[in-house]
Amino acid sequence: MALADSYEEGSGGEVEGEDSDDKETVGRPCGKRPCKMQAFRIWDINQKTFYLRNNQLVAGYLQGPNVYLEEKIDVVPIEPHALFLGIHGGKMCLSCVKTGDETRLQLEAVDITDLSKNKKQDKRFTFIRSDSGPTTSFESAACPGWFLCTAVEADQPVSLTNMPNEGAMVTKFYFQEDE
Repeated sequence: MALADSYEEGSGGEVEGEDSDDKETVGRPCGKRPCKMQAFRIWDINQKTFYLRNNQLVAGYLQGPNVYLEEKIDVVPIEPHALFLGIHGGKMCLSCVKTGDETRLQLEAVDITDLSKNKKQDKRFTFIRSDSGPTTSFESAACPGWFLCTAVEADQPVSLTNMPNEGAMVTKFYFQEDE
């Protein structure tokens, strides 16, 4: 499935008044047409959404007056199935950093539109999107085998795991274009 097709599938169809040519431009990887940043909603298969707590991205159950805390994920596609992920209008980007034996997810104050697939130092910001039915997983391009994940328990940091099939971490997400 092409990246543009997966974005269009996740949006639930065309929205009345939406220009299909513009939609096509948005979902294309950089290099073919100008890329635009898109906002997506993300939640894990246990229905936990992402929010920021003490400058750390966490996943939990937001209800009532707290639903406004949900963080939308800003996306810039860079090649088929590869993308940059950010929050706060693309001003904070998710990155995979390996220090010694430790591999961790961190938020970096970098403008998502300043990143480039051609810069080696920007590889840590690149995630490979894999769709399986209605769910999506995100593997780090800089640290192959490490996947974006949430803990089974609520209100725990969003992180990375190299054991995606273990029951302790959730690596499958619903990923839908924000309308």
